[in-house]
Amino acid sequence: MSWIPTTASEQAEMLAAIGARSVEELFDSIPAELRMGAWDVPPGLSEMAVRDLIHRLASRNVTSHTCFLGGGYYDHFIPAAVDALSSRSEFSTAYTPYQPECAQGTLQSIYEFQSVICRLTGLECANASLYDGGTAVFEAAMMSVRLTNRDRVVCHQSLNPTYRKMLDTHAARLPIEIVDGCSPQDAACIIVQNPGFLGDVEDFTSLAGECHAAGALLVVSFYPISLGLLKSPGEMGADIAVAEGQSLGLPLGFGGPYLGIMATRKAHIRKMPGRIAGATHDARGRRGFVLTLQAREQHIRREKAMSNICSNEALCALRALIYLCLVGKEGLKQVAVHCHSKAEYLKSRIAQSKLGLRILNEKPTFNEFAVRMGRDASQVADRMLSRGFLAGLPLSSVGKGGPNDLLIAVTEKRTRAELDDFATALEAEACS
Repeated sequence: MSWIPTTASEQAEMLAAIGARSVEELFDSIPAELRMGAWDVPPGLSEMAVRDLIHRLASRNVTSHTCFLGGGYYDHFIPAAVDALSSRSEFSTAYTPYQPECAQGTLQSIYEFQSVICRLTGLECANASLYDGGTAVFEAAMMSVRLTNRDRVVCHQSLNPTYRKMLDTHAARLPIEIVDGCSPQDAACIIVQNPGFLGDVEDFTSLAGECHAAGALLVVSFYPISLGLLKSPGEMGADIAVAEGQSLGLPLGFGGPYLGIMATRKAHIRKMPGRIAGATHDARGRRGFVLTLQAREQHIRREKAMSNICSNEALCALRALIYLCLVGKEGLKQVAVHCHSKAEYLKSRIAQSKLGLRILNEKPTFNEFAVRMGRDASQVADRMLSRGFLAGLPLSSVGKGGPNDLLIAVTEKRTRAELDDFATALEAEACS
């Protein structure tokens, strides 16, 4: 622990205060196989040697595979202007714009981001973004607890299992109960996902009515691109909408940095975590932007905070804003249509297989669906790599299906030839 500027006696005093025997004990909750083997920093290298090392490491990455992998993160096309504009140096700051007199550009970009999220979700208010889709789900759960003064959170079967695990992790030491089901009785909220994790598209309007009749809230986790075609959370009667914003102009990058989206109804905005930018006018009548409704102390004083993990992802949110402005309303609809129609084509190709491939979805889907094969899905996915395909997500790896079940995603980037080649290769590997 030599990189932390504390003495051995100071460390011992802090450990005694929290009841831990060693620094290592603080990490006992992390499985041993997931921990760092060592924190030893190697000797320094010259700039030339560092560049050579980085290039050699980067060359080990294979980026040429055709991607059918989804499960919450998707291989969408990103217009070049997204990179060009978001990489401008004036946007590259991690500092929260508390001083409006010197942060009007950042504040306006946040305000415009909030505006497009409101239009996308059909809700009245949005914040400046959150860490990612999973933490946004947790934040929505805690917001519901604050609004209803209830401590029971219900997770619908449609919810991404990774988000479900994140809920348990974040709430492990909090006085709330997280259960699976669909009954709103005595619940702070029910958390649903549309499209569901296995791809099924549902209309939760009637469930929203049941929630409100029982004094509970409805939280909808949505896939932003799907709203080019599907009913919005606001139209369904949702009280809070959350999402992973990666599909809006953010590349697939080993888990991040990504973007948590949150929107809600105006009546609930006082209990919403995170920064909120508002439009106003200065003393001279000029339009300006400022953080509003929350004191700075809410973000830095633990006892006054709506959340202690609500830092916004401003640069990622900017990319999402640029993407949505570039594609526009009709463009988003076209992207969604391509995703859906190409997925339907692949579904029909797979359904025609005479070698035992079976589509598991009984309800309509958007761009993702589950397939049951004649052999282990993990083995199939591994073998498909040699054919140049990221075949999909083996569902048993996330506890949502049997060993032979594979979740396949299709985006607007996939061509007819790629779909045909993938269907042929999958049939050969899954049934051999």
